[in-house]
Amino acid sequence: MNALPSATRDWLAGPGLTRLWEGVRKRLESNGVQATGSLRLASLNAQERNDLSLLLGKPLTGGAVTLRLDVLDERLRASAAQLGLRQTLEELGPPLTDRRALRVDATARREQVWSSLAWSLDASPLADQDWPRHWYDLLRRSGVPRGVTPETAVSTLQQAVQVLTTLLGPQRGGPLGRGELAAMATGSAHGLDDGTWLARLVQRGVALARGTDFPDDAAGRRALWRLVSITPDEVSSTVLTYGLRPDGEGWRERALRERAEHHAETHLTQRDLHSLRPRLPAGTLIHICENPRVVEAAADAACIQSLVCTSGSAATVVFTLLDALAATGCRFAYHGDFDWPGIALANRVIRCYDALPWRMSAADYEHLAARSQAKGIPQLALDGPPVSADWDPDLAATMTALGVALHEEATLDLLVADLA
Repeated sequence: MNALPSATRDWLAGPGLTRLWEGVRKRLESNGVQATGSLRLASLNAQERNDLSLLLGKPLTGGAVTLRLDVLDERLRASAAQLGLRQTLEELGPPLTDRRALRVDATARREQVWSSLAWSLDASPLADQDWPRHWYDLLRRSGVPRGVTPETAVSTLQQAVQVLTTLLGPQRGGPLGRGELAAMATGSAHGLDDGTWLARLVQRGVALARGTDFPDDAAGRRALWRLVSITPDEVSSTVLTYGLRPDGEGWRERALRERAEHHAETHLTQRDLHSLRPRLPAGTLIHICENPRVVEAAADAACIQSLVCTSGSAATVVFTLLDALAATGCRFAYHGDFDWPGIALANRVIRCYDALPWRMSAADYEHLAARSQAKGIPQLALDGPPVSADWDPDLAATMTALGVALHEEATLDLLVADLA
């Protein structure tokens, strides 16, 4: 390709032709980089009319002009530029992008994703079952998640077919751990972790094959895994408890009562809760806190009240325990942080279990804020959008007015006194 002469480049790159090149670039990039069609420029100023007149070799006097791109291409080839329209634009930079070709390529790559999935299903031992066709149609309608390349989509869908064949094919084996299954399919024990696209693909297939709805919570997803003899990780997430004294003579019940008598906290896993059915006398009041420091302080003070800690955002295992306690007729009282995430979590717990607010009123907040200020404790700014408290319509306005966030440590002495 011949380079543009320096003087010609400078003139073509001048402000009088800027709008022309911008319009021509858009048109070429959208029509396969072909010098076809026309372009209309309106509201021409004096310099644009002058430069366009020189470029086209004819005077322009009106406020608008329509240019045929093939004529412009011929004019440039015959001019000092000695290059066609496409070459001239690339010399002026940046390089042209054939957007039509990109669209065609993207469409072909997307189609390859689904043709590859169809081939994998047809070639698998699942081919003679009814649900895979429904699974394929569902996945195609929902599409590939944003940010996932076609190449990654192909490999992930093939992994999903492999996992589903292991779970639902004629040669399925005995029970497996989810991490073990993930390592077999992906090389990583975390390949089927909750929330990954691969896990969702497999879970949707299992739901269709077993004729059940796709679950919308973590407990439902764990139950879905169990339908195909897959054991989720049920030991890494725990709920922190204190002072639970359940009825029953099983060793777990006895251990909880013994630890309560010794004022020792207990971490319960999801696995524990499958075997443990904590039965407490109906009407037993269970206090719920947000911060593990409350449990620690209660243990140090040898408090006698029962306590469950959400440890911040409250994992599923927390709600599994609270559900079990609620089923035996226990009552609840909740305290959390005086910040917006704390109010949101309090709303969730109070709504679910009809819990009493425990030192969570606007008056409690004002008292704690004044007390911490009087003690010279540094004030933590209250950030984020306000959250209305279900139990006290004045609390959000009071917190907004003072603008101070107060964590449970600010009221620790009062909480321990209640628990004692």
